[in-house]
Amino acid sequence: MPELPEVETIRKTLKRFVLNRTINDVNVYWGNIIKKPDDTEHFKQLLIGQTIHDIKRKGKFLLFELDDYTLISHLRMEGKYSVHYKDEPVKKHTHVIFSFTTDEELRYNDVRKFGTMHIVNKGEELIQKPLDQLGPDPFDKEFTLDYFYKRLKTTNRSIKAVLLDQTVVAGLGNIYVDETLFKARIHPLKKSNKLTKKEVQEIRKQAILTLEEAVEQGGTTIRSYVNSQGEMGMFQQELAVYGQENEACPNCGSPITKMKVGGRGTHICLNCQRF
Repeated sequence: MPELPEVETIRKTLKRFVLNRTINDVNVYWGNIIKKPDDTEHFKQLLIGQTIHDIKRKGKFLLFELDDYTLISHLRMEGKYSVHYKDEPVKKHTHVIFSFTTDEELRYNDVRKFGTMHIVNKGEELIQKPLDQLGPDPFDKEFTLDYFYKRLKTTNRSIKAVLLDQTVVAGLGNIYVDETLFKARIHPLKKSNKLTKKEVQEIRKQAILTLEEAVEQGGTTIRSYVNSQGEMGMFQQELAVYGQENEACPNCGSPITKMKVGGRGTHICLNCQRF
């Protein structure tokens, strides 16, 4: 699943190709992706004539800022955007095509069909679904140590479960939670309300540093993930624990262990991350 760094890479890449493009047609081939409005023809009519002025991100969501509306897109498991000339063949699993007044198109491809799109009035995106329940982005000024520590003190869930909870912090997924907890030397099963303020500070610090490094390198290539122009992310070369089962820990040389935490595959060093 594309996580925050992958979505940020897609955002930056798309901005190079679609800013100031005006939509003159929309074709929807799989209507279930469109969540708001619930009628695909209405979705199409709202977008025709709108110009893309900016692309922002909130957690794992892309926000296309138009003249009057914001198009909110979540890629879910395997959603991808790519820009094509109109005469290029349309690939299988392309479900939405935004045609511009130029000779180009923005195409949304999704093998699993789990992605979602919402149109909301511009300026109201943070007070409506699906963004109204999201916690702060790790890069937001609202993601302070005080905020984070207070939220963790209210729950006895495992720290991994809380870090994956998008209402607490938006954008962290399985890959980067494993990497963050390894770097912070915290066992993923440790109860959130049992963490010291120093431990919480280290988790926050390592989450931000890990995401910054991943964004800089273009995200993580896991299975079929590529960015919007087919460029592979390079951060997989830097992963310390995720996907490294039975490999040597880069800190102590002990084998990396894979276990289940809340039903999610979790990679840890049992020596460095003691429970």
